[in-house]
Amino acid sequence: MIGMKVQEEETTLYRKYRPQSFKEILGQDHIVKTLLNTIKLGTFAHAYLFAGTRGTGKTSIARLLSKELGTSANDLVEIDAASNRGIDDIRELRDAVRTMPFDSKFKVYIIDEVHMLTKEAFNALLKTLEEPPAHVIFILATTEIDKLPSTVVSRCQTFTFKKPSQTILREDVLAIAKKEGYTLEHSAALLIAILGDGSFRDTLGVLQKVINTSADKKITAEEVEAITGAPRRALIDNAIMAIAEKNLEAGLQTIARVKEGNINMKMFLKLFLAKMRLILLLRYAKNMEADIKDEVDEDDFEFLKKMSDLKYAEISSKTILAFLKAYSDIDDAFAPELVLELAYIELLGEGK
Repeated sequence: MIGMKVQEEETTLYRKYRPQSFKEILGQDHIVKTLLNTIKLGTFAHAYLFAGTRGTGKTSIARLLSKELGTSANDLVEIDAASNRGIDDIRELRDAVRTMPFDSKFKVYIIDEVHMLTKEAFNALLKTLEEPPAHVIFILATTEIDKLPSTVVSRCQTFTFKKPSQTILREDVLAIAKKEGYTLEHSAALLIAILGDGSFRDTLGVLQKVINTSADKKITAEEVEAITGAPRRALIDNAIMAIAEKNLEAGLQTIARVKEGNINMKMFLKLFLAKMRLILLLRYAKNMEADIKDEVDEDDFEFLKKMSDLKYAEISSKTILAFLKAYSDIDDAFAPELVLELAYIELLGEGK
């Protein structure tokens, strides 16, 4: 119901370690700097649009912006547009915004997943955005900005949130695990970061699953593989070796073992591509070797370094592009393994 305050949320790692200040925000420096400047100068807008993939910090920054504006909990209203998406809900909102704040200068309305509103609700919201009361600030958040009417977008100051890099996610995982009393191998933290797929929320969800299941305070990459169902390192290495040695049969056999093990084919391909990227970086960006060595364990680094040798010419940008295409096609494939098999055949088949 519109106007209800945020309910108490269960304590997950993502909730527990939600940033409490702009200084704690990671990976969105371009947004933080702009917002702090507008607050300092008093040139803030009355409608903001935060766009970006899930788990990138949109709601966290919305709450922090509200805090910086001096808005109390009594005057902060969060609305889930997925559940309050109809015209009656927005009409209720339009009536509510006319009332003055309880004990703050501004009432702040955070509307999450705003793209879920109906066409009629958008039309009703637009009228409020065109002439908002002076005491009201709207912060709209969406993962699908292309679904918003241009008339709504044009009335907002838009910020595009970037996916955090694997390095940022890995460092976040290491820091939070330490606070929870756990020690992660760097390769284990990197694996968790990769599985998080550019989302703080998903990455910390994977970490939570790992530490809730682990019987040891020191967590290895092998344990993360076992807990999450991620493919074993040997399978990924075998898939890469098959390309390096131009061994089509070995490559197809590896894909068959992935299928037999009921391993998610897209997860396998994601980890495969992550290693292929590091191999090319070791080959062409020698100054990054020390950083890469810090990311992975000794055995992994030795393998990556070996594969980076120019004699393994089949490991190339062309190869990565072929598997990136497979990654983009895999969700719609009749059989996910077929997409990978075709990539191998195209790269290593007869006449190659």
